[in-house]
Amino acid sequence: MSTSPSPSSTASASSDTDVLGAPVPVLSFSPVALSVPGRPVDLQMRVSAPATGTGLPVILLSHGHGPSNNLSSLNGYAPLADFWAAHGFVVIQPTHLTSRTLTHLVADAPGAPDFWRSRAEDMTHVLDRLDAIENAVPHLAGRIDPTKIALAGHSLGGFTAALLLGAGITDPDTGKVVRLVEPRIKAGVLLAAPGRGGEVFNGPVAELWPVIGAVDFSTMTAPALVVAGDKDDPRHFTDMGPDWHADSYTLAPGPKTLLTLFDAEHGLGGISGYDAAETTDENPGRVAALARLTAAYLHTQLHPGAPAWQLAREALTTGRAPVGRVESK
Repeated sequence: MSTSPSPSSTASASSDTDVLGAPVPVLSFSPVALSVPGRPVDLQMRVSAPATGTGLPVILLSHGHGPSNNLSSLNGYAPLADFWAAHGFVVIQPTHLTSRTLTHLVADAPGAPDFWRSRAEDMTHVLDRLDAIENAVPHLAGRIDPTKIALAGHSLGGFTAALLLGAGITDPDTGKVVRLVEPRIKAGVLLAAPGRGGEVFNGPVAELWPVIGAVDFSTMTAPALVVAGDKDDPRHFTDMGPDWHADSYTLAPGPKTLLTLFDAEHGLGGISGYDAAETTDENPGRVAALARLTAAYLHTQLHPGAPAWQLAREALTTGRAPVGRVESK
């Protein structure tokens, strides 16, 4: 099944140059491997970067936990990673221990099967060794600006992003609150992220993943764009409906922005991979608009005063055929 781009996304394509500059060729290199003491396997990642430019900001991209073998790994999310890299970001995609590509190697490792702490720590390891990563990728050395770090995560990756942006979590095994905030990350994007626990955490899968409902968003103080689909029904976790995926906006302090995508389900149109079979709402136009909006948001967050976010928001969420609506606090 394929869907033509929506009128709004097609019409706004010409705004790309005004907002983020013309796309450039992308260099993608994988795997880059880091040996991490205590981690059962090396931390492997894909690094994608524009072929030109210096002082490049970084986006760390945390994959979700989908049903496919390889999309939830360094090999996924090309529709976002390619666009971001073509518009001036270095995109680093680690393979977390939750990836199905590693199940046969880590099934009995400490922290299995959700590896919630390890997923967040992967990003800290990446930042700790950013120089080594930069030097391992051909034609990248000396081109990264280590002061401009952003983070994006989809689904379970959004859960990971929330922790790194300041949310606390009650360890289900100890009952103690754990904080894994990473101050080097300046801003984030949470894509179809899980929401609150408590009484609304009552779906049939909730008791199997208690850690998902153990997050406290009230301390998630870093700037973030929360993206939720208005048809993304999380009935396996809650009967709260699609609004559950907006909790990281609703329950967290500002500065936060909520982008609600119209008619979008959990795949948000197909962000996990090109022509991905696991996508229930395939819509290339929506994916293109989301890639542009997220790039613009992070560009403005990392370059205060830049007009990219304002221009992209006006082009894609106003007018006759908006892809979604935006609110901020």
